Amino acid sequence: MFWRAQDLRPLGPTWLLEWVRDLTAMGGFLQLKLYTIMAVVALFWLRCRREGVLLALTVISASLVNLGFKALFGRPRPEIVPHLTSAGGASFPSGHSFNAASSYIAFALAFAALSPRASLRHTLIACAMILSLAIAWSRVWLGVHWPSDVMAGWLGGAGWAFLASALLYRPAVTVIHAADDLADAKS
Repeated sequence: MFWRAQDLRPLGPTWLLEWVRDLTAMGGFLQLKLYTIMAVVALFWLRCRREGVLLALTVISASLVNLGFKALFGRPRPEIVPHLTSAGGASFPSGHSFNAASSYIAFALAFAALSPRASLRHTLIACAMILSLAIAWSRVWLGVHWPSDVMAGWLGGAGWAFLASALLYRPAVTVIHAADDLADAKS
């Protein structure tokens, strides 16, 4: 209700609604998966296979974890205000928030590993966190999530990105070694 007028229309100029819809689209399932594919390809092209595999494992596992949480909680979407974009499925936790935080932070961690400069690494990660927070906020502004949905989604996704980076490091290295061994056996 904070961003709505008395007649439940969104406050602000008409272009703001389109900008918020564009922002929320950056957290959509298809768009994030396309970004992930492009990032993994770029990492492999840069010969950073470990980072590419780690990124792929992080994003795929995050999507599965989020689906599990949604199935577990099954909370309905808010009906206080008209939805300004289409949204389906359970509301808690916010999938856009969870997947945007886990994906963008995982992208930042993967590409930050390429730089020896701490200031650049910290800037990449901070920008990813700010972008994913903006995507989370957009879901509340559009009326399709409760604030608690996006807070839980963002915290869960950010936590998953950092946790997966630590937990999946060894499996990523194992996948790379197995692929190398397979390539050696074929040649």
